[in-house]
Amino acid sequence: MGAVAVSAVNLKAEKWRTRVAETDSPTDDIATLDQLARAVDHCTRCPLYCNATQGVAGEGPKDARIMLVGEQPGDQEDLQGRPFVGPAGRLLDEALAAAGLNRRRLFLTNAVKHFKFEPRGKRRLHQTPTAGEIDICRWWLDKERDFVAPELIVTLGGSALRGVTGRSASIRSMRGAVHELAGGAQLIATVHPSFLLRMPDRNRAAKEREAFVADLIRARKLAA
Repeated sequence: MGAVAVSAVNLKAEKWRTRVAETDSPTDDIATLDQLARAVDHCTRCPLYCNATQGVAGEGPKDARIMLVGEQPGDQEDLQGRPFVGPAGRLLDEALAAAGLNRRRLFLTNAVKHFKFEPRGKRRLHQTPTAGEIDICRWWLDKERDFVAPELIVTLGGSALRGVTGRSASIRSMRGAVHELAGGAQLIATVHPSFLLRMPDRNRAAKEREAFVADLIRARKLAA
């Protein structure tokens, strides 16, 4: 995901600039997804928590057969505390509907749980998380996978692919095939919806959206 302009910062809170941890992340005795979500908001495992408004855990049913993993919360996700509620989320919703998938039956999350950005005046510009930040945050993603135990994981973008597999790989090299993961789940790799939003060429963007929907249709059929 490249740097794009997003909405103005939340002027009602200065947490995104001044938040400081007083204790370590409370990770003991996490027994439910709700407890995990609360613990994510107190995570101090990497410096990204210092600037974010809040941690954003995944959401969806515990028995979801399909888990979608994105890169990180964006501006709106950071403010609302939910995954995929900004522009990329709206595009994802359209693609899911076109693929015959019900968002309410999926588990949606991100490889990194805090919004990484560069402040520019009253605006915040997205920054791609580093491999190290993704690897540190993988502890939370693995916890979510343990609780949900999805049959199929769809990674959206390269950061998500590293978060799930623990290694860097190009989407091109893995897209179009079904991959087996340790523990028995299967993996489908595709692009992040923000990639489609950034495409200036309308014809190419239309073709890429069709390919994205096709990947989601493949996921639906595989999990059926």
